[in-house]
Amino acid sequence: MNNDQQKRFIKIVLGLLVVMVVFFLGDYTGQKSVSSSAQSINIPADINITSDQFEPFWKVWRLLSEKYVGATTTDSDKRVWGAIQGLASSQNDPYTVFFPPEESKMFKSDIAGNFEGVGMEIGIKDGMLTVVSPLKNSPADKAGVRTGDKIIKIDDKLTSDLPVDKAVKLIRGPKGTVVKITFIREGVSQQLEKTIVRDVIDIPTIQTETKNGNSNPQGGTGDGAELKKDGIFIIKLFSFTAQSPDLFRNALRDFVESGSHKLIIDLRGNPGGYLDAAWDIASWFLPTGKLIVTEDFGGKDTNKVYRSKGYDIFNENLKLVVLVDGGSASASEIFAGALREHGIAKLLGTKTFGKGSVQELISITPETSLKVTIARWLTPKGHNLSNDGLVPDIEVKVTQKDIDAKNDVQMNKAVEILRKEK
Repeated sequence: MNNDQQKRFIKIVLGLLVVMVVFFLGDYTGQKSVSSSAQSINIPADINITSDQFEPFWKVWRLLSEKYVGATTTDSDKRVWGAIQGLASSQNDPYTVFFPPEESKMFKSDIAGNFEGVGMEIGIKDGMLTVVSPLKNSPADKAGVRTGDKIIKIDDKLTSDLPVDKAVKLIRGPKGTVVKITFIREGVSQQLEKTIVRDVIDIPTIQTETKNGNSNPQGGTGDGAELKKDGIFIIKLFSFTAQSPDLFRNALRDFVESGSHKLIIDLRGNPGGYLDAAWDIASWFLPTGKLIVTEDFGGKDTNKVYRSKGYDIFNENLKLVVLVDGGSASASEIFAGALREHGIAKLLGTKTFGKGSVQELISITPETSLKVTIARWLTPKGHNLSNDGLVPDIEVKVTQKDIDAKNDVQMNKAVEILRKEK
């Protein structure tokens, strides 16, 4: 499809919204009357819509009603929602999605933090449905699902060209029910089929741990266990929730009281969350006014910048490594990118997911909503996180052999690096 065809197609799809307004007003009495009514709608001046552009749409509508073996008189709402979903998907952005009534209710439940399913964040990567991260101790995690796994089938449904929202709908379900998911994994020749029992998902937030001179974990409950001279403090942050800033502040208090100046912040498998949480947490490490992230609206509005609140309690003695991988996304990338580009931390692990966009949820009707990408995140040096994620300063890959042996080579490397620091 060339550029002119693409422009014409988008205009046609945009025109569907006008027709849908007519439909809901009850003005539909046939193809001709709708076309003439559509012309009376107040169409924005920058959208060139003609009645001729609607003819293919109404022709298909009529043929479906006349010829499709499964057509019923109750199909109208489904067709309208499907048309609007097509309009949203025409932007080729997996995060811009129209939610019909059932999906809208489910999404609003998700962002409230109350849902049942298998507990894994999914997205589109390289054109395929991909696991961003399984949540710690979730059914997916316990079943051995890993960051980067590609989902090729959900029960009997192939996922090629399946939008994220529809995949989520298939995976979610009541506690105690079963879903069968087929994955492919890099480095593994055969497909991986996993039968997972759904459960209530509790999203974890934070965990602390200390490593002494013999690399033995101490505690893990956030109690700030006493460290030896070369001890290293570890903060594992699972997500950026509304509670994260307070919990992180408490963890930092334990770190300071431990007397150590060597810190590992583990963001592996952290799919992100609230920008405000990343902004607040990054402010503990940066002086007042230092740029953390820019919200780039692509010329549709004035860019918004987020600068450090200046908590800045550490000096040059702090030695900090941030662990990242393909499951580190969104707010994780904002936080890690800011600390790396200001010279506060080294990033270690593998390349991050690359989910650097901002979505807004807008009610379309009382029962439906549109989640639309309104901006992109830029790091302090202007790197667009959506383009390529973050490449770590020190790349350490994990092999299947490491996983089977429960050998955390990335954590071990971070500990090794910090032990060499004075």
